[in-house]
Amino acid sequence: MDLLFTIGSFIVALAILIAVHEFGHFWVARRLGVKVLRFSIGFGRPLVRVQRHPDATEYVLAMIPLGGYVKMLDEREEEVDPAQAHLAFNRQVLWKRSAIVVAGPLFNFLFAILAYWGIFMSGDTGLRPVIGEVEPQSIADQAGFRAGDELLMIGDREAGSWETSLFAFIGKALDGQDLVVRVREPSGQELDRWIPSDAVRRLADEPDLLGRLGLTPMRPALPAVIGELVPGEAAVTAGLRLGDRILAVDGSPIANWTEWVTLVREHPEVPLDLEVERTDGSLVRLDLTPRATEAEGERIGRIGAGVAVPDGFMDDYRVEIRYGPIESLDRAVGKTIEMSAMTLRVIGRMLIGQASVENLSGPITIAETAGRTASYGIETFVKFLAVVSISLGILNLLPIPILDGGHLMYYFIEWIKGSPVSEAAQLQGQKIGLVLLAGLMTLAFYLDLSRLLG
Repeated sequence: MDLLFTIGSFIVALAILIAVHEFGHFWVARRLGVKVLRFSIGFGRPLVRVQRHPDATEYVLAMIPLGGYVKMLDEREEEVDPAQAHLAFNRQVLWKRSAIVVAGPLFNFLFAILAYWGIFMSGDTGLRPVIGEVEPQSIADQAGFRAGDELLMIGDREAGSWETSLFAFIGKALDGQDLVVRVREPSGQELDRWIPSDAVRRLADEPDLLGRLGLTPMRPALPAVIGELVPGEAAVTAGLRLGDRILAVDGSPIANWTEWVTLVREHPEVPLDLEVERTDGSLVRLDLTPRATEAEGERIGRIGAGVAVPDGFMDDYRVEIRYGPIESLDRAVGKTIEMSAMTLRVIGRMLIGQASVENLSGPITIAETAGRTASYGIETFVKFLAVVSISLGILNLLPIPILDGGHLMYYFIEWIKGSPVSEAAQLQGQKIGLVLLAGLMTLAFYLDLSRLLG
């Protein structure tokens, strides 16, 4: 994937989600009569400044796009003209301050609802929930799943697509429930497959839960044609070009892309002799050595190449789910609540040691995902934005000083005791919050580098 495209997608995603969050604070503050001095997307040196007149809000686009802020008039930060004291944030009653603080995360959730609403109305596309392969001796194999089974219901949830089936499986696993899955066999007969909760509870935090259960979706046998190349990777170094078709490796014919990927993965740092057909029909031989990397504790080979998918090739393997405006809104709200609850359950499992902290994603992983989803199309990118927006909303509501949730914690204490938390206590809380966030960000960045470097 092109590095500039990935970086650009990451910056666009950050800008959208930061703007949504900060606009929540800004909009509610203005509606409740608080003067807003600055609305900034990004930190550091301003790149763009817009201010209609000296007493108006200053809108800023700054150099470092890793956050943003809304600066309000506040007597604790600077001297305020007595004539404008009633416009200061610190002068507002408790419920107004709380509303302004909670508005940022709330707008993140509202953004997710709007995103899912648009997707459900325009048509949510995905892979048909049909099983392509069942790994022998896997949990799914022992439960009786077979290739060709179509997933219909996961508990009380419609399967819909492979993606929605995955989230349904994860939700049931996080709840510690037995999985009762209704399937339709190739013969047309419908029956239930049953997986005990003990078998999936330990896999509940796995991103590819279905794969770990031993299930892979049915996909067409794509020809081994190069459709994407990563600059600097082994495929480019070996001389592969877009449109090249892999005919044979070390004299053995290659039937399809899956066979080609399997062979590459099984030969890290092993030279391969390729027979390749160019787009003009000419045949060439190339020497390729896959780069070794780690994936799920296994040493595999990678070459930095993606498959070419002909137009319309996947039509028979995809499903589109579309609803009317009212039902779409209802499902969008439900989807946002479901994703929020799932995120909270995963955080809870991490805190008590039932889920690995390796599930944390830092800026590198998020950037890679932004680039990958953007390359798939606007619908997939919007889904990505919705998920990250929900995570951002939940993160900001955690009761950690310097986050929105920390401020709300202080306001709750103020409501209980009848007076504000002392500035000294708030200052100590901020120091603790900074240490916690710095530690969390360092861990996430370390995990990112570990994944990247293998």
